[in-house]
Amino acid sequence: MAKKRYTNIDNINTDRSLKQFRQWREERRRKKKDYSYIIPNSPPQLDFLRENKTELTVTWIGHATFLLQYKGLNIVTDPVWAGRMGFQRRLGTPGIPIRDVPELDVILISHSHYDHMHISSIRKLYGANTQLIVPIGLARKLRRKGFKRVQELSWWEHLEIGDAKISFVPTQHWTRRTLFDMNTSHWGGYVLEPARVNEGEQAQVLYFAGDSGYFRGFEEIGKRYNIDIALLPIGAYEPEWFMTSQHTTPEEALQAFLDVKAKLMIPMHYGTFRLADDTAREALDRLEEDRKRRGIAEEAVKVLLHGETLRYPESQ
Repeated sequence: MAKKRYTNIDNINTDRSLKQFRQWREERRRKKKDYSYIIPNSPPQLDFLRENKTELTVTWIGHATFLLQYKGLNIVTDPVWAGRMGFQRRLGTPGIPIRDVPELDVILISHSHYDHMHISSIRKLYGANTQLIVPIGLARKLRRKGFKRVQELSWWEHLEIGDAKISFVPTQHWTRRTLFDMNTSHWGGYVLEPARVNEGEQAQVLYFAGDSGYFRGFEEIGKRYNIDIALLPIGAYEPEWFMTSQHTTPEEALQAFLDVKAKLMIPMHYGTFRLADDTAREALDRLEEDRKRRGIAEEAVKVLLHGETLRYPESQ
């Protein structure tokens, strides 16, 4: 029986030929890049994070890994504490040592690429009551790894855990972990919103975009949800001719921020692993230059350090 293969909106193809890989390799050899800038670490607020059950917080571990505290739940996105990715060493240290992460209620997986789903990290984080939420097509693989509480979602589907409603939303990407499982599971992002909103209560909505190229789906997400915070990728975009369909540039990430109509953007997916030819400094500088060009308020973009916690709203 043929395996189901998943696709992007408008069937956008992210495949690259061997000739294109060779061209990228030749280009890389000629480039001279300064990778000396390492994202600093901020001492994590461990005591607060262990006790917090009421505030919405976002703590950056690195790459696409965050500790989110939402509606009394401890949630980790795309857990990767690995010290290296393939032949590439991790460029900085995780914002919170994995042994110090509070007991988790939920782990969200955006897709199965190794820099977003590290099985060893999941094993260390997975507790007696932890729920794994994954894209459709991925649950069977994780159950074979020994994880029992795994829930699959298709695009636009949702489930409720406690007081949180968690929805799986589209991205433009692809996935593969072996030679034989190309696109046999899907990819996407997640929106967290209250399962119920009491009278007089202000709903806080958080969007984690996972990994994506720029696509029209961002506008649709902005139409369906009233987003407060958007965690958006700004790295692994160079060379742009090669990466354009699967990774947003900093400028495209800012456009996605406007498309989803969020109040606050937190950039991610840069400066942790050398997945492409861009550097963390280049990504941040391009993001800041384009923010100024567009006239977006400085306070609308929050650049976190590894281990730094945003308490939302920041006035708290």
